[in-house]
Amino acid sequence: QVQLVESGGGLVQAGGSLSLSCVASGSISSIHAMGWYRQAPGKQRELVAHITNGGGTNYADSVKGRFTIFRGNAKNTVYLQMDSLKPEDTAVYYCNALGPLATDYWGQGTQVTVSS
Repeated sequence: QVQLVESGGGLVQAGGSLSLSCVASGSISSIHAMGWYRQAPGKQRELVAHITNGGGTNYADSVKGRFTIFRGNAKNTVYLQMDSLKPEDTAVYYCNALGPLATDYWGQGTQVTVSS
């Protein structure tokens, strides 16, 4: 089992920046990749960014060039640096870890609100 705890988020004006952090505990050696998803009210959860153990990254088109995902030295942490935020980035952001047999682990979510 893997447990994920997120921190960061909050309220920011459009054009501002926020950073999210996620720390994994438990069977961290079983994690293949980590990422961030978000869910806005009335919408489905969507991938924001994803990073593999090898460092390969993938971003949603809507955040390319504005958001950066990276892992910590300890490899059990993942960060999301969000710059040039837009009101449409407002959502609950969830940390995700991918384990064996495509098992998904989720954090509790953290609210990001961008005011116009």
